[in-house]
Amino acid sequence: MATTLFDKIWDAHIVQAIENGPQVIYIDKHFIHEVTTPQAFAGLDSKGIKVFRPQQTVATADHNVPTQNQLEPIKEALSRKQVETLIENCKNHDIELYGLGHPFQGIVHVIGPELGITQPGITIVCGDSHTSTHGAFGAIAFGIGTSEVEQVLATQCILQTKPKKMRINVDGILGKGVTSKDIILYIISKISTSGGTGYFVEYAGSAIRSLSMEARMTICNMSIEMGARGGIIAPDEITFAYLKDKKFSAENFEERVDKWKQLKTDEDAVFDREYHFDAADIEPMITYGTNPAMGIKISDTIPNNDDAGLEKALQYMDFQKGQTLIGKTIDYVFLGSCTNSRMEDLRLFCSLIQGKQKAENVTVWIVPGSKQVEKQAIAEGLDKILKDAGMALREPGCSACLGMNEDKIPAGKYCVSTSNRNFEGRQGQGARTLLASPLMAAAAALTGKITDVRSLM
Repeated sequence: MATTLFDKIWDAHIVQAIENGPQVIYIDKHFIHEVTTPQAFAGLDSKGIKVFRPQQTVATADHNVPTQNQLEPIKEALSRKQVETLIENCKNHDIELYGLGHPFQGIVHVIGPELGITQPGITIVCGDSHTSTHGAFGAIAFGIGTSEVEQVLATQCILQTKPKKMRINVDGILGKGVTSKDIILYIISKISTSGGTGYFVEYAGSAIRSLSMEARMTICNMSIEMGARGGIIAPDEITFAYLKDKKFSAENFEERVDKWKQLKTDEDAVFDREYHFDAADIEPMITYGTNPAMGIKISDTIPNNDDAGLEKALQYMDFQKGQTLIGKTIDYVFLGSCTNSRMEDLRLFCSLIQGKQKAENVTVWIVPGSKQVEKQAIAEGLDKILKDAGMALREPGCSACLGMNEDKIPAGKYCVSTSNRNFEGRQGQGARTLLASPLMAAAAALTGKITDVRSLM
């Protein structure tokens, strides 16, 4: 019987199946951070239980960490407490921690792939919705809640109902200035924030296969924004080349590749739902509302319909129906988050700003996703390009993706952001977020307003 890639991996990890019910799934790698673990560890401690397989758990500090002067004490009391608690819990349970000051510290969904911990064919969970990022490697990866974090720590397994399967095909050649961020924002604008609910999505098609691993991670990262349980892309030669020299994937590499090559959907496999998109229809995208589906091509105008949600969103954003966003003055630009903080993102941003100056009215935060990215960016001279343009490379962390650390956008201010969510108050109370690609963010940084990046290329 023909089966999907998702089926092959899921079925290989079933420990026990409950008839007409959920299944117990074995978890190969468990990523943890400081925000969703304190209660989980407290639950273990109250029961006198130790972490079952600590060697399969990897910890880092990312959400609450400052992105300047990281080796100084954290100023915010709650953030400091959560990071200190993570350190204590990892010590008590013999878990590897890539904390502040460690050369591997960074955003959990950045360090897993760059270290080669994330590999094809495995199952990955984390108490973070954007765990879907790791699916770019042909892995089943999804976010879990705090009670489920405790469950995995205690048993290395999780009780789950198997999702339905969706395939989204994007074929053709991408146009000028169009990146993977534009692809996923375009898809979400077509499917809606609930269109993927109950599904695990496989991305396929020639446009997807042409993408780098870092670009594929951006696609899978935002699967959750259409309501999907996760996203997955079949591994191929691009995947194998990326993993070849990584710290945790280099051992017995050729043997692993032979197995990884079998990880693909059979030709006649059937999906519960399928979509087809033409890459030629996609332009640089920008959001105008308060969820990621409220996005338009930069050449389009804000929709004019009677949806109550749209009315509320436009009131919050202070936009009007039928309005073009081109030329709208902005206040902040944020390059970072688990969506767009990798080397490719920094290179794209710097390719546009090199030799130019940022607009005087804009504050720009450039936040690498990890210490490794920061180190490589400096080695390539990107920090100097940024400095010459009136910007600065900060230290790794989730930063202004979410209002959970010192990097918050002030109320009423507009921020063109490469992050993944534009909910009300996501980047700070009253902040107004416009999601876009690194190239679109660079264009806004240079002009001080929303700009079609193609006009600068």
